[in-house]
Amino acid sequence: MKTKTILFLATGLLAGTAWAADAGVGEKMVAEKNCAACHQRLVGGDGSKIYLRDSRRVKTLPQLDAQVRYCSNELETGWFPEDEAHVVAWLNHRYYKF
Repeated sequence: MKTKTILFLATGLLAGTAWAADAGVGEKMVAEKNCAACHQRLVGGDGSKIYLRDSRRVKTLPQLDAQVRYCSNELETGWFPEDEAHVVAWLNHRYYKF
């Protein structure tokens, strides 16, 4: 029971963060760090298939947050958590719609 409660609260807090974040800022940040170049190497085309493919990894808002944190860390973007929240907000608005 505790695990479900904690997960529920964490999801709620994350959702609140995504709503408080600015998708427009996130879009600019993604362009600035050229995220599409890595995505193009992975899936081809313009890179957007990484978000739209049937076999995509991200199926929930917490997973999207975790993936953005992973990519940010791997690419050493220097983003703070609030910056990552902007990117999550944009990706959710543009592609995921959680």
